[in-house]
Amino acid sequence: MSRIAQRFADLKKQGRKALIPFVTAGDPNPSVTVPLLHAMVEAGADLLELGVPFSDPMAEGPTIQLACERALLHNTSLRDVLAMVREFRMKDTMTPIILMGYMNPVEVMGYKTFAKAAAEAGVDGLLTVDMPPEEAGDLVVELANANIDPIFLLAPTTVDARIAKICAAASGFVYYVSLKGVTGAANLDIAGVEQKMAQIRKHTALPLCVGFGIRDADSAQRVSAVADGVVVGSAVVNRVADNAETPEKINDAVCGLLREMRAAMDA
Repeated sequence: MSRIAQRFADLKKQGRKALIPFVTAGDPNPSVTVPLLHAMVEAGADLLELGVPFSDPMAEGPTIQLACERALLHNTSLRDVLAMVREFRMKDTMTPIILMGYMNPVEVMGYKTFAKAAAEAGVDGLLTVDMPPEEAGDLVVELANANIDPIFLLAPTTVDARIAKICAAASGFVYYVSLKGVTGAANLDIAGVEQKMAQIRKHTALPLCVGFGIRDADSAQRVSAVADGVVVGSAVVNRVADNAETPEKINDAVCGLLREMRAAMDA
């Protein structure tokens, strides 16, 4: 059983939902990332989503675009991100890590080379925003050979036939984008999320996680009531940005938010 599957199985036994924070690797500088990952686990994170900096992050709003820019000022590469995962694994062999990013760096490295290097580093899942399942066959084969779960996105506009196709290609969990827009957008519609969860569950037994628009303890609690996990991106990255000039304050700023979310989700 993969680390992702094991973590969701354990959470289900406990009657709890997954808290999945996102940070961009190398933001605001590479020395911050690994200590922040450990701090987030201590604050209640169940899985970690680690962003691979990219120059053209098309799904991101201004918050994560700027995080990529800060990381790229330090030339943070995909290989650097894998090195961060290796360092994290020296102390934590249990918490699942999902890389989130765009296809270009993976294409440049090559699917087989990437999958082997990611597995050796301790990566558990890969979410590539601009890789639809119709084009992912070769990549999915290499990921499967390396025991890495391919994570795919579903949108509010995804029709039933396509939901079935995406769910058939996915493993680990399915990521539902809760709103029409980029990361950091507002107007979270809980009733709409609940309705879509019911529709998706007809096609898969995989855990369903919801991201985009979750910004505080209240929204995390409301989404966790209808989903198996919540992904928190821009709200976390905003706290990194607010303390970019004083990185020693980042862990406390981020973990304060995560503890509030964890308490609300468990209440």
